[in-house]
Amino acid sequence: MNIPFVDFNSMHAQIANGLYDASSSVINSNWFIQGSEVSSFEQAFSNYLSIHNCIGCGNGLDALVLSLKALGIGQGDEVILPANTFIATALAVTYAGATPVLVEPRLDTYNIDPSKIEEVITPKTKAIIPVHLYGQPAEMDSIMKIANEHDLHVIEDTAQAHGAIYHGKRAGTFGNTGAFSFYPGKNLGALGDCGAVVTNDPELADTIRAMGNYGSKKKYVHEFKGQNSRLDEIQAAFLNVKLPYLDTWNQERRRIASRYLNEIKNPHIILPTVIDGVEPVWHIFAVRTKERDDFQQYLEEKGIHTGIHYPTPIHLHEAYRDLGYKKGDFPIAEEISDTELSLPMFYGLSDEQIDYVVKVVNEYKQGE
Repeated sequence: MNIPFVDFNSMHAQIANGLYDASSSVINSNWFIQGSEVSSFEQAFSNYLSIHNCIGCGNGLDALVLSLKALGIGQGDEVILPANTFIATALAVTYAGATPVLVEPRLDTYNIDPSKIEEVITPKTKAIIPVHLYGQPAEMDSIMKIANEHDLHVIEDTAQAHGAIYHGKRAGTFGNTGAFSFYPGKNLGALGDCGAVVTNDPELADTIRAMGNYGSKKKYVHEFKGQNSRLDEIQAAFLNVKLPYLDTWNQERRRIASRYLNEIKNPHIILPTVIDGVEPVWHIFAVRTKERDDFQQYLEEKGIHTGIHYPTPIHLHEAYRDLGYKKGDFPIAEEISDTELSLPMFYGLSDEQIDYVVKVVNEYKQGE
């Protein structure tokens, strides 16, 4: 059996006619920037999240950058983020002119450890970026409490958690803003790069929209040194087709994850922990093992394709050598990077395929 790490065929086959019709509609309209499809999606996604404002932009990185800049964060400021995230989270802080300050994650959930945040807060700290990594919400109650006590902004990196729930609320709706990516591989993915910022603050929303439109609220009148970061009309049209299916697709991911969690029983494999009150959407199903490279090769030989998210923590990238961190400074983040392996997880993964993954994983190093 050959099982891909990710496969869009089942998802896109289900909505193929809708996608074709959406693209034809945009082409025939001859309106390609900031049109009715964008405004329709922004309203629909706001409604889905139960939040007041959604502003489409170019990608998930821009969503973070625009959030930071609109909140006035820049040169001389510090922003706290987890040490084990995709580099875009740190790059956004850098692009805003601020300095990333890293915090260890929890080893069991992979998300930022709230108990370690306060020890790195300084007079320069202006914000926290919790990342809802792999589709499991971070501990927003604790994070918001810390932010409120220290008068800090919160920008949620929700790039992997479309539709995830924390104590009854959608991820991305707790902080000042939520930053989303609609990269094609996301749970809600377009057919190209794009993203969005969501917020309940109308003034902040207006500023973010202007900053993504060359700093302009009115044509040729520029209040800010903005940038060009807008959601394309055709990508918004694709997202409008996909959004009504998101909960169904997420529920199937939860079903697959439940099977993995309940049926994988191998002392060599460490499964993720789901904290109380959380409904993850399992963008990634990440397990850990001390023998990650051997385990990955074993699965590959059995026809099971996997991924690694992420093999290098932020502080050990050459790009961030200037932060002054060294190997050993974040041992938990380093352990996750050294031991994490992502199993196949996508809408359309059949029970036969799940059976096979479970069987092969359970047989790893058994009987030795």
